[in-house]
Order: sequence, then structure tokens, then C-alpha cells
Amino acid sequence: MTFQNFQHTLAALTLCAFTAVFSAGCVYKIDIQQGNQLDLEDIEQVEVGMTQSQVRYLLGSPVVQDNFRSDRWDYMYYFKGGRAKSPEQYWLIIEFEDERVSSIQKDVPVTRE
Repeated sequence: MTFQNFQHTLAALTLCAFTAVFSAGCVYKIDIQQGNQLDLEDIEQVEVGMTQSQVRYLLGSPVVQDNFRSDRWDYMYYFKGGRAKSPEQYWLIIEFEDERVSSIQKDVPVTRE
């Protein structure tokens, strides 16, 4: 093996090593999105006294709707970007009395048990 062949082999090995090291950080991580992505403008339009159909028209169907308790709708949203450290989480609770909005709880803290 001549010195020139050795240099080419060493350069090829170095290039392969750099490629392996830098491509290891290029693993694709998917975004995870769940729930209702709501616009702040739509949330602000919800008012006490609105009917359930008006709320559904503005915000869509809730993620959580208890069949045994139709007086509370929960709108939850979870988004974690592929490489993000912490996810975005939002929780909106709308309570009804006689099928009309009686209370609105915005930015309810999401707790983990």
C-alpha cells in the first residue's frame, strides 16, 4: 500500500465517521397533536347564556362529553412538537344549566397524576 492510497483510505474513513456522527442527530420525531385546537377569538365569543348548539357551532364538538352528564363540556388540546421539551396543553370547561352556558373556565391547569 502506497502512502497516497493510505491517504485516500484515511480520508474515506474520516468522511464515513463524520457522516455517521452527524446523521445520528437527524432522527425524525413526529409531532403529536390531540384534542380540539381552538382559536382564542372563538373562545372569547362564548358567553354565559348561549345555547349548546351555539357553542358547538363556534368551537365544534367537545373532546370529552359525558353521556350521563350533559351539563359539562371539556375542550382539551395537547401538542408536542417532535423535539420540543414540553408540550402545549390547554383545557377549557363549559358548564350548562338548562342547556345554556352557566360558567366558562378558561386555561384550567392540566395536572398529571
